Amino acid sequence: MSLLRLLAASLQAAAEGNSHTAAPTAAVLWPDKDRQWESAIGLIRQAMPNLLTLGNYDVESRSGPAIWLKCAMAGLVPEVPLSGVPVLYLPGVSRAELRAIESCPRNLLPLAELQYRGVFWSQANAKDWTVSAFLASKNGGLGLDVAQDKATLGALGQALQAGVLLERPVVELQARAINAEWLLSLLAPNPIRDLLQWMNEPEPTRQQWGDVLWDVFTKRCKSDFGFDPVADGVLVAAERLAKREGKWAAVAVLYRDSFASFPNVYPLLAKVQLPQLGLFPDQDQLAGYPQANEASENALRYALAACASMDAAQARTAVATAEKEHGLRRGWLWSRMGRSPLAAALEHLAEVAQRSAALPIGQTPAELAASYQQSGWQVDQAALKALGCVQAKSDAEPVGAALRAMYLPWLEESARRLQEAVKDAGGLKALSTPNNGTLAEGTCTVFVDGLRYDVARLLEQRLSSLGTTNLDAKWTSMPSVTASGKAWCSPVAGFIAGNADDVDFEPRVAADGKPLSGHNFRKLLTEQGVAPLEKHKTGDPQGRAWTEAGDLDHYGHEHGLRLARDMTTQLDQVVERITELADAGWKNIRIVTDHGWLLVPGGLPKSELAKHQAAMRWGRCAVLKDSAHGTPLTFGWDWCKDVQVAYAPGVTNFMAGADYAHGGISLQECLVPVLQLECAGAATLGPAVTIDSVTWKGLRCTVKVAGASAGQRVDIRTKAALASSSLAASKPLDGGKASLAVADDEQMGAAAVVVVLGADGEVLQKQATTVGEK
Repeated sequence: MSLLRLLAASLQAAAEGNSHTAAPTAAVLWPDKDRQWESAIGLIRQAMPNLLTLGNYDVESRSGPAIWLKCAMAGLVPEVPLSGVPVLYLPGVSRAELRAIESCPRNLLPLAELQYRGVFWSQANAKDWTVSAFLASKNGGLGLDVAQDKATLGALGQALQAGVLLERPVVELQARAINAEWLLSLLAPNPIRDLLQWMNEPEPTRQQWGDVLWDVFTKRCKSDFGFDPVADGVLVAAERLAKREGKWAAVAVLYRDSFASFPNVYPLLAKVQLPQLGLFPDQDQLAGYPQANEASENALRYALAACASMDAAQARTAVATAEKEHGLRRGWLWSRMGRSPLAAALEHLAEVAQRSAALPIGQTPAELAASYQQSGWQVDQAALKALGCVQAKSDAEPVGAALRAMYLPWLEESARRLQEAVKDAGGLKALSTPNNGTLAEGTCTVFVDGLRYDVARLLEQRLSSLGTTNLDAKWTSMPSVTASGKAWCSPVAGFIAGNADDVDFEPRVAADGKPLSGHNFRKLLTEQGVAPLEKHKTGDPQGRAWTEAGDLDHYGHEHGLRLARDMTTQLDQVVERITELADAGWKNIRIVTDHGWLLVPGGLPKSELAKHQAAMRWGRCAVLKDSAHGTPLTFGWDWCKDVQVAYAPGVTNFMAGADYAHGGISLQECLVPVLQLECAGAATLGPAVTIDSVTWKGLRCTVKVAGASAGQRVDIRTKAALASSSLAASKPLDGGKASLAVADDEQMGAAAVVVVLGADGEVLQKQATTVGEK
């Protein structure tokens, strides 16, 4: 039972008066000279419909002058129906004023006679019931343990005004000492969050709280945090937060966990100047200061930019040194807030520095491919992630400078090794067999344009939640461009051919010689029993299908280095499409691509090819004229060997200034992933367990549960997860119903929890209750 209910019960008990009198009690007079109860009278009125208040006329709040109260008691005010003995609350009036009729104020005279026909609700010593006295008195009060210091008495009034005290269960109050600290905790249960909320918006927060909560807040700040919000202000609070000493450490933890909820706190912290910490300050002391982080970012920006004039070995050493100095800042809050982009990029630059010291090894294309699949791809992925960490030009340029110094030589030498092996082998033959057109039933092929091998590794991680994945690799067609490679990886590759007249490396339908346009490609798929699926179409999961997702290649050509920054968004589109297919019932999904690409900050080096030699020119390859002599890297087009294609040496480009390019001979462009996904079946979930009703008859409780299954039981506990707190022997559910009895009658009225237990004893559902509650 709440304190409010007990208060109402005490007032109603007073109405019974002396049972030996002939006339019934006309009214209960509730004098309150100090107006201690006035702030809560609205809440009390909700529990006492017969409560009338002396004051200004207001029918809705059942308030009016003395003569109006007499009329309402007599039933002459239709808007105020009364049943039972009315209770007249008299704020600012003492019992003594009504008793002394000869000196009674004129406005109270109509009520004076009620002291003879009614009863006073007052203490045994005839004093008015104060809040403290009602709680603490053992003679007519509740007999609670209430501290009598000034702070507690003040907090009592505030807790009463806020309504948090009257709502507390009396059993809770009986079990504790009521003092200022506990009362303030009711009014401000989360002072740490309140402090951050005020720092975030000082004036709006103060206005929202009102006088009572603001007063409580200032008291908590002084007592808990040694800080006066009025005298010190938000800048002093920011200084304390940056230092993180004492209880401010807890404030710093909450701010770290939920900084997005307090966006205006960071600008305050950014104003806090670094204290004098000596020549070798503890890094943990610096962690709370945005200015320390910003100074370190500037130093790192300079160190990375200096790598532009270094060779690869020197740059790797410089990056490793910077990682030792700045790597710990990734554990600072400012990194989580995205305010340490260079420190974030440095993690991946350090990986490039470490891994790029080793090159892919092997004498044949197949051996080089195996070496790259084992570890080489990690250099590309780390480079991509480093570029993805920075957005502003002032950050992208130093990261690009350091990356280019280490990454470009590694790319160059890796490409040259592959190119020498390809020349010795006469082409990419070992892994380059086109798809033979066989595709198992229940398989959907998803084509992702420009899915490089290292990016496919990222995609594989994203898809692991959908089922079992297997990542393999194969050589794409030469040259590695979309028109040629898309046909090469398709399930109808065996029905496609090329000739010397084909333009832009677009082959033809072998049967009729028609160009492999989008329309003819889809027609060929359909003829071979492979359904081409447009956007968001899922087709028949029992058949075979081809669909396309993502746009990495187009985005790379359009935006260059921004591809690295937006790679997550690009992969989101692919994952969304594959998830659609898996949800539609496809058991096997095969992800393929046409080519990879090179992405180098500062652009690929330029290589020359005389105009008179090229019939058509792309960035990394060109079709030679019939009259032109072959270059050192000239091979026939895989769809028609009569078409001679010249390739740029190393990782150079026939066109200047390109950050992104493909079509040449390198592991990144030619070794393409084939990712198989075997979709897991959707988990079969049992019906949710819910407690429909809890009914008490004395100490016996009947519980009805919906969604119950065999082996489940019901128990009554004081602590939901603690079996030893059980108040009754648990019972199995029979037809979704169980009946339990609490053996100890002293538990009547105790707070408890009804729990539904699984066969293994796990709590599946719970509901609060009160023992014996009607």
